[in-house]
Amino acid sequence: MIGQRALDDSRNQLVLEFVRLVVELNPKTFVFENVKGLTVGKQKGFLDELVEAFQRGGYQVRLPWKVLNAAHYGTPQSRERLILFGSRHDQPLPEYPPIQTSIAGRAKISDLLPVGPTCRDALDDLPDAERFSELIENDHVHVNKGVKPSVYAAEMRCLTNNAWHLGYVRSWNPTLLTSSARTQHSDISRQRFARTAEGAVEPISRFFKLPADGVANTLRAGTDGARGAFTSPRPIHYRHDRCITVREMARLHGFPDWFRFNVTKWHGARQIGNAVPPPLAREIARSICAAVGKIPHQPAGLLSLGNEELLHMDMSSASRHFNADALNGRRDRKSGTKKRKQIDIEHDLFEVARGAVKIAQHG
Repeated sequence: MIGQRALDDSRNQLVLEFVRLVVELNPKTFVFENVKGLTVGKQKGFLDELVEAFQRGGYQVRLPWKVLNAAHYGTPQSRERLILFGSRHDQPLPEYPPIQTSIAGRAKISDLLPVGPTCRDALDDLPDAERFSELIENDHVHVNKGVKPSVYAAEMRCLTNNAWHLGYVRSWNPTLLTSSARTQHSDISRQRFARTAEGAVEPISRFFKLPADGVANTLRAGTDGARGAFTSPRPIHYRHDRCITVREMARLHGFPDWFRFNVTKWHGARQIGNAVPPPLAREIARSICAAVGKIPHQPAGLLSLGNEELLHMDMSSASRHFNADALNGRRDRKSGTKKRKQIDIEHDLFEVARGAVKIAQHG
């Protein structure tokens, strides 16, 4: 690697494109978000080169950079992300937002900070998806949400005065439970899920079981079709012997209930796993507004949710609809990788584990 910059690696082309766009568009400020892994080991050299690239392009970068945890900003999920703030030299640099909450289930940072929401706060008011046969084939059903929500859940349901924050009020149906398609699990898998302690990893599937009075682990996106279309493991519900639904993932990420996702579980989970949690994004935006001297105001008017047909599109149909070039979303034909049902994956994992036990028993 002597003489070769990490930025020149073909795998980092998207980052170079981001730098190019910042320099060409010449905004007052920018935010760069990426995984915590960029800050450790060999990747740290890449981060240093990235900062230098911004500086050569006429931008100053807030140093030292910081890794922010969404759970410190009112999200019931431990999710650490590198955040870089930059600005033109004629503009003030945004400050990193101060921590808002201690993380539920962990040692308190300060007695002056409130404890953030728990998994129970986020999910307890949602009806169990397995009560509804409609969710076997669809991702939505009309329900009666009769359980009293927590303060956090009330905001997700848009029941509080500041639930809309600085966004448009949406026209939506609060009685419609969306993004809640059910997942098939084998009876053996359900038994393993039941035996797994909260906050522990189930040893066969490697699924994390949510702690009711703690926070979720980092919700991941999995891989796209070009890299095998692997669904990232969704956590096990703390009360129900199943993986959480896409809507339950959304609650743990800070998305309000009016926000809709692709009806396919794989696509919906990827949308969430790739997103910055809204509570963290809100604090980052607040810091930028303060730096540039802008006081934001909530816009007037009521917005509809748009065309629901878009939620049913895959990459090919979306490309045709928007008259755009199709991305390479196909699975690697050489590898023979095919997308399988969750129940089939769990069966294979069980058989592998059982084979390992037999080998150990017979030396």
